[in-house]
Amino acid sequence: MSNVPTPHNAAVEGEIAKTVLMPGDPKRSKFIAETFLENPKLINDIRGIQGYTGTYKGKPVTVMASGMGISSIGIYAYELYNFYDVDAIIRIGTAGSIKEDLDIGELVLADIAYTNDNFLKQLPFDKDYIPTASEDLLAKAEEVAKANNVKYRVGPVLTQNLYYSYEPEIIEKWSDRGVLAFEMEAACLYAFAKAADKKALAVLSISNNILFGSEMDPEKREKSLTDMIETALELA
Repeated sequence: MSNVPTPHNAAVEGEIAKTVLMPGDPKRSKFIAETFLENPKLINDIRGIQGYTGTYKGKPVTVMASGMGISSIGIYAYELYNFYDVDAIIRIGTAGSIKEDLDIGELVLADIAYTNDNFLKQLPFDKDYIPTASEDLLAKAEEVAKANNVKYRVGPVLTQNLYYSYEPEIIEKWSDRGVLAFEMEAACLYAFAKAADKKALAVLSISNNILFGSEMDPEKREKSLTDMIETALELA
């Protein structure tokens, strides 16, 4: 591991587990580590991107933030897969529903991550390549959700690189393609996993409905985020 530490990650060889949970928010990374992991150790805090390694039910797990957007998660996912030899990254974050019947608080297991960004043109894939989740992780996530009576949906998401989009009729366009929700990182994660022959899955909690302008209330947010985190930890 001659490439580590990196300018973005202070962890040294052996400090990052084979499976990484990746929320966007560094504060959520800290919360997950302190609430769910045994003996968490801070292994990175460069640029405030907190990463911790501990154990969950006796197995080593790292939880490390990605920051927001394709460019940010691209740095950390690439380094984790290629420099730290991580096997799987499970993105845990929020998404905005574009379906009337997709409830706030429900989980989305993203099998496909479309994108309206052009970053895929820079990667070694066919022009028709569409980023997809690792099938075994997706199947196991469904098993875990069912076993724990967690309400979930499997389906496509759209990964945007602009939170405030100027694209006209964007909701109608992607809803017609079966997209359930909008988010900002999954397509990049899936693409980098494929390029490195590694695994990836996005487990997303619906925090708002873009159609109605509704937002998750604090009580539902806590329950939904716990469902998301525990589902991902069981995968690890």
